[in-house]
Amino acid sequence: MYKTLTFMDMALDKILNVECSTYDFKESVEKKKTKSWLKSVSAFANTKGGSLFFGIDDSGDIIGLERAQADAEFISQEIKAHLDPIPDFELIPHKSEDKVIIEVKVPEGRQTPYYYYLDGNRSAFIRVGNESVQAAQHQLLSLVLKGTNSTFDAQKTSARRADNSFTILANTFTGRVGQPFGEKMLESMGLVTSDGYLTQAGVLFSDDCNAYNSKLVGTRWAGLTKTDAINDHEYQGNLLLLLRAGVDFVNSNTNSGWIKLPDGRKNLPDYAERAILEAIVNHLIHRAYTIIGGEVHIDIFDDRIEFNSPGGMFDGTLIQNRDISKVPSVRRNPILADVFTHLGYMEKRGSGLRKICDLSAQLDGYNAELHPEFMSEANVFYTTIKNVNYPPKDEIRGVKVGSKVGSKVGSKVGSSDTHPVDIYGTSKRLSREDLINLISKFCIEWRSPDDISVYTGKNLRYIKEKILSTMSSKGILERLYPDTPNHPKQKYRSKR
Repeated sequence: MYKTLTFMDMALDKILNVECSTYDFKESVEKKKTKSWLKSVSAFANTKGGSLFFGIDDSGDIIGLERAQADAEFISQEIKAHLDPIPDFELIPHKSEDKVIIEVKVPEGRQTPYYYYLDGNRSAFIRVGNESVQAAQHQLLSLVLKGTNSTFDAQKTSARRADNSFTILANTFTGRVGQPFGEKMLESMGLVTSDGYLTQAGVLFSDDCNAYNSKLVGTRWAGLTKTDAINDHEYQGNLLLLLRAGVDFVNSNTNSGWIKLPDGRKNLPDYAERAILEAIVNHLIHRAYTIIGGEVHIDIFDDRIEFNSPGGMFDGTLIQNRDISKVPSVRRNPILADVFTHLGYMEKRGSGLRKICDLSAQLDGYNAELHPEFMSEANVFYTTIKNVNYPPKDEIRGVKVGSKVGSKVGSKVGSSDTHPVDIYGTSKRLSREDLINLISKFCIEWRSPDDISVYTGKNLRYIKEKILSTMSSKGILERLYPDTPNHPKQKYRSKR
């Protein structure tokens, strides 16, 4: 019930001392288009909770409500009438000077999914970054599982234990842990049910795993863009075999640099081997296996390796907006994570991202520009690890790691003498200010993000997320499609 004001002369920055994914602003209570704000209530309850503020515009300015008491009663009635089940919520009035706003505080719900329904139609919403979006089919399934206090990897299948073997898992466990793998461990790990059926996790670790969604695709690209593939392979099956295949593919398609010393030689690897392992493990464990047709991808370029997998952040946030040192461990597939933990491939509390960064920073040739990058969208997660020996230095010699690629690949990988940026008489190691100036001069005519990425030698996502967005907001660049920043044919030009 709406009662007396609880916070006098409230400072907005104190109320909003939280991530943008956990609040929304509404200038007024839209009574004819209630879905415009009820979807946020559904999304908060379905994800990690949040607050909806009425009487504040999109820029954060306090407008206030003229009929706060009546608005509060209407908000309460609409939530009860159009949300199923009805989530817990609290109406909190705030006052700043002579203006009153209403906060609808919605905690994370336990009975997910929370649907918005009208005229017989039902939709569930989730938070993705600072938006409330309708849940896709695989996301809806995750909400259903969450509401039953279960996960995808714990689901019972029709596959019988008697018809499946776990030799690969057992041998891996014995080899890494130094102890025999007993039959009872299958049930204690959550791979087999008490009545002798495999769980989804059990299927993924079985010897003859034929799960359609247990795939890994590796591609070695010539140069810095996805233009010409010089080696590619698709793997399917047991997660442990996928892990080994992924590591082998990277080793077979990258160089190991070294320099000669008076008393021998010093190895200068392009990438930290353990960081590569951590990245692959992370993407195998945390991907959304409910996305049909999805697989883990490893794309190797001259200057970087990009990993991506189906499923964004499990809590709906965007990793690029988070401090990775403070991201709590929220596991989409806890059984898979526990098995990999037992095998020593990961730590109990998900520190994989921090470890990737720490291990990369230990390499000779590392600098701040080579810091690994992480980015997520609603349905995909990206990891980028950069080659610390790119562009190749004259004093560094490179040798091919592995023997599976062939002479054609060996002649191309890491052997280019000229970097795209060098063609234009510039250096790859640019300051942010110099990079912006370079792009401004380059964009005297319309240029695509791909063109700019190749020209500067910088990661495409870094260019789009960190540079082009900044230059556009500051009025340095104009967009070909100004009303659709993420238009697939978007181009940029320096303002004249």
